[in-house]
Amino acid sequence: MKISNFLALVDVKARMSLKSDASKLYLSYLWWLLEPVLWVLMFYLVFTLLLGFGRDLLFLMAGKIPFLWFSKSVLSSSNSIVQGKSLITQTNVPRQFFPYEQVHTVLYRQWVTFLMLFGLTVVYGYMPSWHWLWMVPLWVVQYMLILLVSLVAAICVSYVRDTRILIGMSMMGLMFGSGIFWDLERIQDPVSRELLVTWNPLAYLLDAYRDVLMRGELYDLHHLGWLALILAVGLVLVHLFYRYMGQSMASRVINS
Repeated sequence: MKISNFLALVDVKARMSLKSDASKLYLSYLWWLLEPVLWVLMFYLVFTLLLGFGRDLLFLMAGKIPFLWFSKSVLSSSNSIVQGKSLITQTNVPRQFFPYEQVHTVLYRQWVTFLMLFGLTVVYGYMPSWHWLWMVPLWVVQYMLILLVSLVAAICVSYVRDTRILIGMSMMGLMFGSGIFWDLERIQDPVSRELLVTWNPLAYLLDAYRDVLMRGELYDLHHLGWLALILAVGLVLVHLFYRYMGQSMASRVINS
């Protein structure tokens, strides 16, 4: 299948999934905004008002919204090949189509939540500027990270269904270990801080979003460049795996 046809098919299926999901809910597309707002308000109530962490709503939103993009994409993609079992038995569609479709379904919802984040940023007194264009490289790299992790997660669940439970637990660990509720600057030891952003790309990305929106600073471009290169290599390798092991994955899914 040509790449253009593959992407067109992903786009159509993602849009159909969005309409189908929205039609099942009373508030329909409004949930795209309500869900992240309710998540952040809950954490604001617990961590700021009750526990006194001293973080305002914008700080939490700037971390939670990008994290939700990542976690929802990975969780929905992890079981996508298994859920596409009936289609696999009828057609020879590339196996990576299923995680791609889930990633893009979440992606199409995400632009609304980022618009809400921009609006809240203005409310807090941080006016839009050309500096905000540095968000674009962050979106690109985070998309690459999401795609790579989603493709790998779908492979793991295809071979061992129980790994989906581990993936869900990992999302919980990442939520508390990626700086959504606390600032990386609170880590006094520079070595520990460097290890965290090196082995947890989400921690670096969430802090970089705050650099652009709240601090008016430019994040570490050198780090972003290396991260993009590593992710690009990873994507090439995982696509090669899908190309040569796709039939094995399909057989595993169909026969299990």
